Amino acid sequence: MSMSTILAGRRILVLAGDEYEDLELWYPKLRLIEAGASITVAGAKARTICHGKHGYPCLTDETYDAIDAADFHGLICPGGWMPDKLRRDPKVLSLTREFAATGKLVAAICHGGWIPISANVYRGVRVTGSPGIKDDLINAGALFEDAPVVIDRHFVSSRRPDDLPAFCQGMLEVLAPSGQRK
Repeated sequence: MSMSTILAGRRILVLAGDEYEDLELWYPKLRLIEAGASITVAGAKARTICHGKHGYPCLTDETYDAIDAADFHGLICPGGWMPDKLRRDPKVLSLTREFAATGKLVAAICHGGWIPISANVYRGVRVTGSPGIKDDLINAGALFEDAPVVIDRHFVSSRRPDDLPAFCQGMLEVLAPSGQRK
């Protein structure tokens, strides 16, 4: 199977809002599209432009409220300052809990880990994240590791933009059909 079709038929939800970390949204989005996945970007409003910390715009496809986790194979929580706002949204937390409870990909990078923390899905899970949220992860019951990527079952986490290649590889490993996994 070619790399451009390894994720054919897989649907991935990416959370977005103002002040997302530009690279942490765009790099995984484009990498998973390259592998054949279908990406939906969800924000507070549909067809609205969210602005990244460094000014890069992202157009949302749907609202969080219109999303049904059953329609997707995975969730990506980019970092930036955005996760601190999204972690207060009951629908975002409910979606995160649904992905985690059904064994679907829950991927968080940098400060994106704030969303699974607030959804209370990290207890006993091996994770990494920005050094700035290390204490939050530990206090949430996560088992913190300082590594470019940590994969624990269907949870994938990374620390910062420099870790994006490993983060995307981790997501590909979790999302690839079982016959295609390394």
